[in-house]
Amino acid sequence: MIVQGVWQEVLSFGEKERIVLEATPGQLTAHAGLLPLRALDEYLGLTQAFAAALADPRDPELSEHTVAEMVRVRIYGILAGHEDQNDHDPLRSDPIFKLLVGRSPDGPALASQPTLSRCENSIDIPSLKRLKDLFIDQFIASFSQPPRHLIFDLDAVDDPAHGNQQLTFWHNYYDQNHYLPLVLTCANNDLVVMLSLRHGSCHAALGAPDDLEYLVNRLRRVWPDVVIYVRGDAAFGIPGMYEVSERLRILYTFGLTSNSVLNRQTEALLDQAVAAWEQERQRAGVEQRAAQPARLFEGFWYRAGTWPEPRWVIAKAEANEQGRQRRFVVSNRPGALLFPEATYDEYARRGEGENRNKELKCGCDMDRLSDHRFVANYFRLYLAGAALNLLARCRQAVQVAEAASAAAAAVEPGGVPAEAFQGEQRRRYFRLRQQHDILGQGQPDTWRRLVIDVAAEVVVSARRVVVRLSNCWPHLEAFQQMCERLRTYLHNATPAPT
Repeated sequence: MIVQGVWQEVLSFGEKERIVLEATPGQLTAHAGLLPLRALDEYLGLTQAFAAALADPRDPELSEHTVAEMVRVRIYGILAGHEDQNDHDPLRSDPIFKLLVGRSPDGPALASQPTLSRCENSIDIPSLKRLKDLFIDQFIASFSQPPRHLIFDLDAVDDPAHGNQQLTFWHNYYDQNHYLPLVLTCANNDLVVMLSLRHGSCHAALGAPDDLEYLVNRLRRVWPDVVIYVRGDAAFGIPGMYEVSERLRILYTFGLTSNSVLNRQTEALLDQAVAAWEQERQRAGVEQRAAQPARLFEGFWYRAGTWPEPRWVIAKAEANEQGRQRRFVVSNRPGALLFPEATYDEYARRGEGENRNKELKCGCDMDRLSDHRFVANYFRLYLAGAALNLLARCRQAVQVAEAASAAAAAVEPGGVPAEAFQGEQRRRYFRLRQQHDILGQGQPDTWRRLVIDVAAEVVVSARRVVVRLSNCWPHLEAFQQMCERLRTYLHNATPAPT
């Protein structure tokens, strides 16, 4: 890092000795915790394959910064909390970011904001199509053994506009000008599998049937016998989703919007739930405990006017302190006819998929699609997805294997599996699991706070680069444990079949 001139600031307060602030010519950084993630990335080849999917129209002899370097700067910048190209100007001389892209800490500065902006705006549509296939390829490669079943969650995530971006339109439901990306995540390993950037006024399910069919066809070429289960809220309960799921033999559970016919059909069920809640409330008062919500379920065949045939609908009627409500889902799962409550609860677990979307939007700054061109913003969406997938793979590598069983035993000592937990039991299980395995279950902000945003001194010698961390750093032990688990994972990892 170049220091201009000599600068000092003398401070004095209280009874303490005076404090002198001054600059140092040493190489300092605030993001030393990114280095272990780069080691995992090197093994998996995530950012290298990402960069290889992009067309580069520049003359190589006249290009100072490669596409791979700029892609890594942007993806690792997102992991460190720098969402825009403007944030990368101060990082041009950061020794850790130079190491991340393969340069010496003493080497020339990294790409500037204008260079990064030109790179994003040079992305073409064929490159986006290759990234679409790349995400599926990397998802397939994440399994060392063919999976028996896969669970996918579909969701539309709003992205408020930050200016006059192409194809951002007003949406009355969200009451804002925005994009409406479609995100498809896998509940088996928390990876983002498919991403689609869509104009702001579109229906939430626009393109979802085509994306689902494309994904299923790709997966069944590799795993012909895999059982695929798809979940989505009522926005995805449309004829097109039913048709493609049934034609491709996909199991599904989609939310279903209530109407007068469904309400009449379940009026008696709701009355029973209200009566059960009143009895539970009275018993709880006598026993001096918190009253538990009353939930009742029933299933029945129902045919909407646009459906060619009846489908199985499950109704949930619930009464609690907040009032009463009804919810409906439609499902073709084999057990739905016999176990309506279990089928509904399995559908409700798509909330974990929504947590991945929260991480993508808030933790990896997907909501900063602030380029003017639509295609450039589409590319930014993929950058955020790649950053989250790299973090998800790192979480899998360093997670504590015993955390899940320890949390389950603390919630229910009788040996009941965690999959059977409901309500408060399930919430307590996830809280305890996170306490036992902070990094393995941690969101991007948790990783930044604990292990990524760490100050260090970088010393370059003729034979090696030394990154010196402070012995007083309060999270040094957690960082050491993470590095040890990652080293063990890389030593024992079996390459996925190609």
